[in-house]
Amino acid sequence: MIETAGLNKVFRDFWHRPRVTAVQDLSFSIRRGEVFGLLGPNGSGKSTTIKMILGLLYPTGGQISVMGRSPRDVAVKQRIGYLPEESYLYPYLTSRETLEFYGRLFDLERSERKKRIDQLLDMIGLSHAGNRIVGEFSKGMMRRIGIAQALINDPDLVILDEPTSGLDPIGCRQIKDLILTLARRGKTILMSSHLLADVEDVCDRILILYNGKTQATGTIDELLQETTRYRMTLPEGIEQDKLDAIASVVKSETGVEAEIDHPRMDLERYFLDVVNKARQAGEKASGVDQDHGVARYLADDATVEQAASAPEGTKRKDVDKQLEKYLSNKK
Repeated sequence: MIETAGLNKVFRDFWHRPRVTAVQDLSFSIRRGEVFGLLGPNGSGKSTTIKMILGLLYPTGGQISVMGRSPRDVAVKQRIGYLPEESYLYPYLTSRETLEFYGRLFDLERSERKKRIDQLLDMIGLSHAGNRIVGEFSKGMMRRIGIAQALINDPDLVILDEPTSGLDPIGCRQIKDLILTLARRGKTILMSSHLLADVEDVCDRILILYNGKTQATGTIDELLQETTRYRMTLPEGIEQDKLDAIASVVKSETGVEAEIDHPRMDLERYFLDVVNKARQAGEKASGVDQDHGVARYLADDATVEQAASAPEGTKRKDVDKQLEKYLSNKK
C-alpha cells in the first residue's frame, strides 16, 4: 500500500540553501491490512513523512508510491482517509453539516451521504449532538468528528496523526477497537502517536525515527520481547503450599529464586469497568454517549468479512488474495 526507497526531504531557505534535513534515506513498506506505527520524538520527521505520503510535500530525493501510484494522483487521494494532528473544523457548522461537507467533497450521492453520516454519528457516540455546532464541543468531541470525517469516503488507506489526542479513556479504547476492526476488514492504517501504550495495543509493526533516520523497525513482539527472561502463568485457586513447592522446585533446578505475585489489570481496563457499571445503573451521559459499533458501511462487505474471520493459522497470502480481489472489484 505504501512503499518508500531512499526518501529524503530537505527544507531550504529563501536563497535555496539547505536549512533543515527533515528526512534522510527513509525506506519502508506497509502491507495491505496492516496497522503500522510511525514513532519518534518531536522534530523527528514523522509529520513530514506523512505529508509526503499525502502528496502535500514533494520529496527532495528518493521514491515513494501509494497503492502503486504517485501520492499526487487524485485517484489515490480519493481512497485515503486522513486525520490531521489538529482537527481543523468549521466552528459554526453542526456535526451533521460538517460530515455533509466532507461527503460532498468526495462526491457521494445524497442518499449515501445521509446513510453514512447517520452511521458515523452513531459509531462515535454523537447521534444526540448531530445538530449542535462544532464550536461548542470539547476537544475530545471534536476529535471524534475528525475521525468520522476521515472515514466518510470508506477509504482503503487510513492515516491517523495522534488519533487519541484529547480523548478520555473510553474514547481511546473505542478508537483502538475501531482501528483493529478496520484492519480486520482489509483497510491499511498508518498511525503516528506519542502515546506508546496505544501504539503497542494496536500496531503490527512500528518504525522509530530520530533526526529523520530509521533507528529501529519490526513487529511489536520482535522489539519488545525479553528473550532472557521467562514467565509462568497459573490459573486461580492454587493453594499457597503448592506455590511454595513449585518455587522450591524452580530453585533446586535453576539455582535462582522465582518471583511469585498476582497479575494486575491495567488502569484503562479498570476505568472502563467502573464506567460500564455506572451506565448499566442508568446514568445518562451529557457529553459523549455510548458508541454502537463500527458504521455498517465500513463493515458490510461479505468478502472482507470472510477475510476478517479467517481462522488462526491461515496464511497471510491467502487472506491478501481475497482482499486484493475485493479491492480490485471495488476500484
